[in-house]
Amino acid sequence: MKGRWAALALLSLSLGGLGLGGLAGAAAVLDGRSLSFEQGGVTQATLNFPGSLGDLSGPVSQGDTTWLGVGPALYSYSPQGAVTTRLDFSDMISGLDASGGVLRVTAGPSGAQDTYTVTNNQIQERVVFVPDPAVTGWLRRTAQQWPEAQLAQAAAQDPTNPFVALRLAAVARQRGDRFTALSQTQRAASLPLAFPASLQLAAQMEALNSPSAANLLLSRAARDAAERGYDPALPVSRAALSAYGDPLGELEQLLAQNKLERADVWIRYLRQTSPRFEGGPAVYARYAALLDAQGRSGEAEEWRAFAQTLTQGTLYNLGADALLTLRDAARLSAAVLLLSVLAAYLTLAARAWQVQGRSTAALGGRWGSWLRHPLSRLRRSVVAYAGLGEKLVLLSLLSGLLVSLSAWTWAARTETRLQVPALNTGTYGGAWFYGGLDRLELTPSRETGVLRGLAAQLDGDDSAARSTYERAGAPLPCAQNNLGVLAQDRGDTAQARELWRASLSAAPDLLAPAYNLGLQPAAPEAAFQREYRSEARLCYPDQRSLVRALGGSLSGQLRVLVLSPWSALMATPTRLAAPLQAVWVTLLLIGYALGVVWLLTPAPAEQRPGRPPLFRLLALLLPGSALLDGAWGAVLLLGWAAALSSWLAGRGWLEVPYLPGPINPSVLLIVLAAVYALNTVGLSLQEIGLLRARRRDK
Repeated sequence: MKGRWAALALLSLSLGGLGLGGLAGAAAVLDGRSLSFEQGGVTQATLNFPGSLGDLSGPVSQGDTTWLGVGPALYSYSPQGAVTTRLDFSDMISGLDASGGVLRVTAGPSGAQDTYTVTNNQIQERVVFVPDPAVTGWLRRTAQQWPEAQLAQAAAQDPTNPFVALRLAAVARQRGDRFTALSQTQRAASLPLAFPASLQLAAQMEALNSPSAANLLLSRAARDAAERGYDPALPVSRAALSAYGDPLGELEQLLAQNKLERADVWIRYLRQTSPRFEGGPAVYARYAALLDAQGRSGEAEEWRAFAQTLTQGTLYNLGADALLTLRDAARLSAAVLLLSVLAAYLTLAARAWQVQGRSTAALGGRWGSWLRHPLSRLRRSVVAYAGLGEKLVLLSLLSGLLVSLSAWTWAARTETRLQVPALNTGTYGGAWFYGGLDRLELTPSRETGVLRGLAAQLDGDDSAARSTYERAGAPLPCAQNNLGVLAQDRGDTAQARELWRASLSAAPDLLAPAYNLGLQPAAPEAAFQREYRSEARLCYPDQRSLVRALGGSLSGQLRVLVLSPWSALMATPTRLAAPLQAVWVTLLLIGYALGVVWLLTPAPAEQRPGRPPLFRLLALLLPGSALLDGAWGAVLLLGWAAALSSWLAGRGWLEVPYLPGPINPSVLLIVLAAVYALNTVGLSLQEIGLLRARRRDK
């Protein structure tokens, strides 16, 4: 018996010496920024992590695997310290936990953290990358920080980093070792990568004149983006594109170098994956112009037609910059109306100035009467001597000015909220998205229900998505389509098709239900779905829906103007200091209130205003201002103000960059000449009528 136990002990020691039974004694120890792998008291390997790589999390052991978080990447190591897996997370890793037998990874700062489960060396949840170059460009930056003399060591420590392999290829190429250079380049292109790193690597392949490798990486990037829920229906800001590998920057560089063949590959990648990128219309127009220059007018027209299709679903179908166009139109309208009000007031004041002075003399003078007889003085304001028609026109101009200012405020505020980074990353979901959405403080509505429900559905939380869609009452057609996708996922095809038909019936121009019903619509989103996804298509909110969710409606802004005019006008983005803003808002509100009072108060009957020389001069210089009691007066006045405002915009004194280009000065001169001619005719007829009236009176 003792001999058997001795034999078993000897066998155990033998296995331990061979490294097969001693794994329980293996340990990974992190000392500062050095990770040592020890087994049986012997150090197997030591890995050093420079501080520039970011914070370290762990290590955590699971069986014979050691996990260590480095920046946004999670590495698994063998007992000998060799890398076996690299997993990329949405943000910098802040914690690892394997206490429950399952590895939990926390990524992101406090308050915006995502928690992931890692099993079988795979992340179980959807990873939505934060559009931060520090996260998405971490692999490339890591490779660049290694000195050239230590590149072999870097490749041994992290064989999963393709940018290190690409640097090794460059070194081999300099030595004339073409075989090693080709081998390392092929190895770099074959390593699994998230789509931001694939795009960065593809750009480097372009610089190395390896178009086939770049094409392969672009295809893999599109497929990876599709798997993560990124979709061509959603807008993408230039900042997000830059963080996600900067394909737009690469495209612009190729266009500047006149490499149209390669530029075509990159612009088609953008067209396929994120056609609604910031600045897209200008890029498409530039590319079409380059095609025209090469005699490829057919292709150029096809690109212009494609760009035009992207305006569908935007505000008034004006395109991605619809709100900015509306903002500039409202700003120009406000300038026109303000000039009209000032011109009309000056002319009326010049006509009534002498009469007002004689009328207020008995009350204490033009200024002293405000203290002695304020109500009588108010009744004798210069506008009070105007006729009913003139007062009505002046009040209408002031009302239009208030409406224009409200439209300006609403459009500017809604555009600012629409450009929140969380809504311009190409996808919804993840803690970073929810944090950005919460900061908007959206009011509950059917549109916001679609936003939150879609994010939950993309994240795989079907129950939360369903309850969010249904919580807002009668679901929108877009939400009906997504409810149909949920029914399809649980195997209820009949209900899914019924919901899709209801969605398409309510909104016949909606792409997603048409695609799901097999109607084969032609659109970038449908082509993307057919190539990269096998499941039913989700419906994403268009710009109109987002505008309703974020900014309400213009009628709501007008309601705020009626209920709280001070706060509504103080929110107008005039770039003035708060005290100056308060001054002009006060003057505007007082003027409007007086306009209402003057409209309801009959003109003083003591004297009738004449037509002094200053009035006649202003009547000639300010067309229409002396003809407001007739039908053409307001038309001439607004035409003159519009021509003058357009001239100011053309000179850059009035900023309206999103309106069509400046009007030709010759056209403005013709308009002004016509306005002044008609005004002169009107004044002449008016003078003739007055002369006839005086003769009749005599």
